[in-house]
Amino acid sequence: MNPVNASAPATDPTAPEYAGADAWSLTGVITRLRRVLRSSVRQEFPWESLPMAQVEVLQRLADEPGMGVSDLADRQRLATNTVSSLVQQMVTAGLLERTPRPGDRRAVNLSLTQTGTEILAAWQAANDRRLGQALERLPEAYQNVIENAVPALAALAALLETEDQTQNRARQNGTRP
Repeated sequence: MNPVNASAPATDPTAPEYAGADAWSLTGVITRLRRVLRSSVRQEFPWESLPMAQVEVLQRLADEPGMGVSDLADRQRLATNTVSSLVQQMVTAGLLERTPRPGDRRAVNLSLTQTGTEILAAWQAANDRRLGQALERLPEAYQNVIENAVPALAALAALLETEDQTQNRARQNGTRP
């Protein structure tokens, strides 16, 4: 990726063969950014107190409350039994609550407890502080490029999630997407 020239891509991004400036570089940067943010926030939240898998479940359920274990497993791209164990740990820790799903006694809806909401808010505030401090040290032009890229990156993530869900459903049904 060329951080100096943040103007429109040289190739039409709607063209099927468009891979961006360098898809592997984008993946690498996102991975490094996630890793360093997790690491720096761990000064406030040791791994033992809030594993990353729990943070991600809290984030997902804050965005999509009432989801069941199977739906949560699908969205997080994890095995249902893994999510079930994770949910049990989080219910025991007082971060989540299960409520029976109307009309289906076997299914439950998951939601954050007050404690879960507070812990997620503290985690997000720590992330915001760390990222905000770093962004302030970047040149204003880079700050603007990053701010303007967020909607496009969110759209890219949504597109990839939708395609992944479509492919998973097709595999489960024994068909091709």
